[in-house]
Amino acid sequence: MMRFLPWAYLLVAFVFIYLPVGVLVLFSFQSGGLPVPPFNGPSLRWYETILSDPDLMGALRNSLIVALGSSAVAVTLGFLAAYGLARHILPGSALMRGLLIAPLTVSYLIVGLGLLIVLTRTGLGLSLWTAAIGHVVINLPLAFAIIYASMGAQQQNAERAARDLGASEMKVIVLITVPMLLPSIAAAFFLSVTLSWDEFIISFLLTRFDVTLPVEIWSLLRSGLSPQLNAIGSFVFLISVAVVLLLELVVFRRTRP
Repeated sequence: MMRFLPWAYLLVAFVFIYLPVGVLVLFSFQSGGLPVPPFNGPSLRWYETILSDPDLMGALRNSLIVALGSSAVAVTLGFLAAYGLARHILPGSALMRGLLIAPLTVSYLIVGLGLLIVLTRTGLGLSLWTAAIGHVVINLPLAFAIIYASMGAQQQNAERAARDLGASEMKVIVLITVPMLLPSIAAAFFLSVTLSWDEFIISFLLTRFDVTLPVEIWSLLRSGLSPQLNAIGSFVFLISVAVVLLLELVVFRRTRP
């Protein structure tokens, strides 16, 4: 009996986590106008609706642009900060690490309001650019923490050996450090993309006309639930699963012995 208890617990945990997603996906194939039982389908009617909706497709494109662009900038800055603080002795380095990670403990609402005040005072109009700046602010601490935690003695010894053989600092970073830290860099990038993709508060505060997908979904929710929302939610979920599988197949599998 005790042998099956861990498996039962695991099954209950997976059902608890994935049951709402399963219901969402199931009723996205509902042919009727209400996303409630009994199930009438299957039908691709609502997927055709969202794929032909210019507002939803425009918001989806905006979310991809903001997520990929802001994540690339956040990971680049996070890597440079992690490399500088891990490989060089700087005065107040502990304080600098704390300040870099501190935004993780601050509510997105507070961060968004602060950015809104600063950006409007500087005369920048609200747009996808300002939303991307906000996403860099919230993803940079996470990228820094992931990459900094992976910078151990193994990489440092390889870097020293490369310098002893005459490699310049730039070559050491590009040819030694980055390849050895590639799994951590990729994990930081894809996690930043995922968080940016789902982020609502900062996107809502820092955009005006060109909105991201979560903001567009929120505007649709004000008119009530519909199978259209289930379809767009399922579509986003499938994209997220595809990204995770791609990360597993392309990056992590190569690093395994």
